[in-house]
Amino acid sequence: MRIDDIQRALREEGLDGWLFFDHHGRDPLAYRVLRFEPGRMVTRRWYYFVPATGAPRGLAHKVEPKMLDALPGEKTLYAGWQQQRYALGELLRGCKAIAMQYSPECAVPYVANVDAGTVELVRSCGVEVRTSADLIQYFEARWTAEQYESHKAAGVKVDAVRRAAFVKAAGCLASGTRVTELDIKQFVLDGFAAAGLFTDHGPIVAVNSNASNPHYEPTAERHTEIRKGDLLLIDLWAKLARPGAVYYDITWTGFMGAAPPDAMLNVFAAVAGARDAAVECVQAAARQGRELRGYEVDDAARGHLQATGLAEWFFHRTGHSIGEEVHGNGANMDNYETHDIRRVIPRTCFSVEPGVYLPEFGIRSEVNVYRAESDAEVTGEIQRELLRLV
Repeated sequence: MRIDDIQRALREEGLDGWLFFDHHGRDPLAYRVLRFEPGRMVTRRWYYFVPATGAPRGLAHKVEPKMLDALPGEKTLYAGWQQQRYALGELLRGCKAIAMQYSPECAVPYVANVDAGTVELVRSCGVEVRTSADLIQYFEARWTAEQYESHKAAGVKVDAVRRAAFVKAAGCLASGTRVTELDIKQFVLDGFAAAGLFTDHGPIVAVNSNASNPHYEPTAERHTEIRKGDLLLIDLWAKLARPGAVYYDITWTGFMGAAPPDAMLNVFAAVAGARDAAVECVQAAARQGRELRGYEVDDAARGHLQATGLAEWFFHRTGHSIGEEVHGNGANMDNYETHDIRRVIPRTCFSVEPGVYLPEFGIRSEVNVYRAESDAEVTGEIQRELLRLV
């Protein structure tokens, strides 16, 4: 348990406590933050309250009386719904504002694991319910020094596989060998396996209009041959195949030939400019010690594309949190799909990946940004020009 760390974070947030709740395993965040694994199926509601000061305490059902025994503090048991309501009120007595896995208007769906009815029940106890979104970051999104090193090591390997994949595609065309998106996808996966990397799915290998679908992925049933004159996009992510490792996630694009059309060059320049504007926004805030919210980073990238007249073709968030899962539980760089007001805090990493998706082709440029205590860095190589693949 890390009760001391939780209570320190609660006091910094000005909250009276953090109420954890679960029923049928609906809130995995509660178990991860508390470092708690139930010994059996959760068929009845339990509550566990960590106050900003003092001993934690729990509330469990008499059918599952030992559910919270692994957690410190006094436990109360209930059976009927009237008992439950009374006991919950007692659990929260004296509190004015507490955190739960709740997000106003579901602005941060990754955190919104507590149902509306339970929030209503807690509020009926005279308690204000606030989001735990920023608290979750402290325990889910901050990297250890070892995780940072695992990310950097994975980056070296993933970048090598990425370079080899583009070379493979160009080499096949030069030799007259037929090559498809699916072939390059398998080439990447083979490269990951040889390098000791793990990925949960992917990669994305897409040509022309397929690259205009941000989540396109070639399959045995649906894939396209790569030909001269095509735009080729590769989005690949992986981590070291060991416990606790974190992901590295990038996207690069290239033209299958020596002379890309002006339209592709112009779109790449606009996308790269939006990427750089977002990175510079994070770096400036970190160096100045200024608070920065996820939505502000999205605004920086989107504002650049608005100035180029291409913003309407950028229809996803600028970036996502990165951790042991490729989409982590820290702040997202988003003021488009959601209004992410979470702070961009030190020791967290996220992607910056603006894109422009025209009907004929799509271009995305993705880097990873690590926010340190007083600075921020792009952790791998940065694509400065559209690749010429000849």
